[in-house]
Amino acid sequence: MLRLGRFAAAAVFTAAASGCATMDVGSHVERGLDFSPYRTYDWGPAGPLPTGDPRLDRNPFFQDHMMGAVEKQLAARGLVRANGTSDVLIHYHAAITNRIDVDRLDRQSGYCYGQDCSVSTFEYEEGTIVLDLVDARTNRVIWRGWAQHRMQGVLDDPDLMAERIDEAVTRMLQQLPAAF
Repeated sequence: MLRLGRFAAAAVFTAAASGCATMDVGSHVERGLDFSPYRTYDWGPAGPLPTGDPRLDRNPFFQDHMMGAVEKQLAARGLVRANGTSDVLIHYHAAITNRIDVDRLDRQSGYCYGQDCSVSTFEYEEGTIVLDLVDARTNRVIWRGWAQHRMQGVLDDPDLMAERIDEAVTRMLQQLPAAF
């Protein structure tokens, strides 16, 4: 589990450091794990921590759309939501973080903006969604996916929020092992 945490932290740091406008998506799975026994899922109990940002914690649209997008993608892969005991429990965590992108300039290479080639900084908010699939018997994370993207305009536009959630969940769950 510690190795999984270090891997996820390194991936999140790398994605955050890039500061690009495209969505960064990744996943981690335990090597050699047989996914064929996992056929049913349910949502795990709410964790002791909020999702990470009050604007998401108090947003029923975000929560409902997030859960609906996950359920749609899992159904497309043949997993069935259990009424009672399930093979897999689903947990997600979402946060919005303030980021600063420093436009580093290299005069020797001729890259610069403006006449004085000054360094520019850009502040922005970046959203991160982490989706965990947990073995219901062992309570061990068997797969983790994450997605990060700039949040400009997302919180004020339900259509854009839905689009970003759908893209993030689809791209994350496309990285599930084929045997799942």
